[in-house]
Amino acid sequence: MSNGDTSSEDFQKPVLPGTGASDYERYLRTDELLSLQKAPEEQTHHDELLFQTVHQSSELWLKLATTEVDTAAEHLERGEVDPAVRLVRRAVMCMDYVTRNLDMLEQMSPWEYQEIRVVLGHGSGFDSPGFRRVPKVTQRISAAFNKTLDAAGLDLAELYQQGREHEALYQLAEALTDWDSRVWIWRFRHYTVVARSLGEQTIGTQGTPVEVLGKLIEHRYIPKLWKTRARLVELFDEQED
Repeated sequence: MSNGDTSSEDFQKPVLPGTGASDYERYLRTDELLSLQKAPEEQTHHDELLFQTVHQSSELWLKLATTEVDTAAEHLERGEVDPAVRLVRRAVMCMDYVTRNLDMLEQMSPWEYQEIRVVLGHGSGFDSPGFRRVPKVTQRISAAFNKTLDAAGLDLAELYQQGREHEALYQLAEALTDWDSRVWIWRFRHYTVVARSLGEQTIGTQGTPVEVLGKLIEHRYIPKLWKTRARLVELFDEQED
């Protein structure tokens, strides 16, 4: 094959290690992936496949999203703004997918959902690895962003006032605002799905009323981004007086 002649090569034959019937299946590990859902004979209700598909795929998107934000923080810690912006924007897209995933759960009847709920044990969205990792990576990139602003001799309000003079930092601030807002939207959307299925006064699987989840969505992971908006209004009004 050293002369570049591939005429006798069997391109249907897998060359990657693994047990799948093709390289596609071996690379993506589809045998393992598609065995992670309950088999029909194990299901309490037909919609368990829907429920597991939504949550398992969400965990994959959250893994990608939080990995990108964490890597973006590494770039910022090295003073590399542009690649950080690109990765945060990619993470924002991931959160859009996670949020849209929740639409599928509204295809479940609230009565039939009870059959699934009884087999969840004490399982709760609060235990989601992706959910738990979001605040950790957000805290890291927020700290890196603050240090980057300090190094530029700017506070956040000044950055917005002089944004076109510091375009990369401005784009980073906006990307982080997109990230924080998408996390906020996702958490609110999750709350509405749970409330639609269970009501707001119901006690959840871990003994927490659903309405408590509603109160938690008011939290912002990067509050500085939102408080600065109010400060800009004050500064503009002072300038007009």
